[in-house]
Amino acid sequence: MVRLTISRQIWRERVSRLPSEIDSLDARLIALLKAEPRIGVLECSRRLRVARGTVQARLDRLAERGVIRGHGPEIDPAALGYGVTAFVTLEIRQRFGHDPVAAHLAEIPEVLEAHTITGSGDLLCRIVARSNADLQRVIDRVMNFEGIVRSSTIIALAEQIPYRVLPLVTAAAARPEG
Repeated sequence: MVRLTISRQIWRERVSRLPSEIDSLDARLIALLKAEPRIGVLECSRRLRVARGTVQARLDRLAERGVIRGHGPEIDPAALGYGVTAFVTLEIRQRFGHDPVAAHLAEIPEVLEAHTITGSGDLLCRIVARSNADLQRVIDRVMNFEGIVRSSTIIALAEQIPYRVLPLVTAAAARPEG
């Protein structure tokens, strides 16, 4: 009999490509951790009324599948002095490709996110700045790369719905089988 073994990393890569189904216990666990990020596994098990091992196994599975991507604190850029949020669409020179541009953007602390997009632009970035004048400095730094042709900036005036995932978690857990 031949035993095949798959390295843990290869297994994680394969599993992470599978759709992640969650149930109501997973959803309740995620909601509890979102509400109280510093809560321990034992206290989670008490509140959810399941065994500690069940909570730990669920957490491990959710992390391995990429559903839970981190356990760090949520940081408010405005509380750090970065009160201006802007969304910047970048058009890039196609011969450079996205990777060198993304590497350039990753070097700029004020660039919080960058996504490849469809439409008139190639990348959409969420950036922060201390003021509108500082925003100009950040945009100048973003544009200081040969692979970026042009930018278009939209300044956010007020956050109407903050980044959230709990409604999505609840909806995913309630999804009918089929």
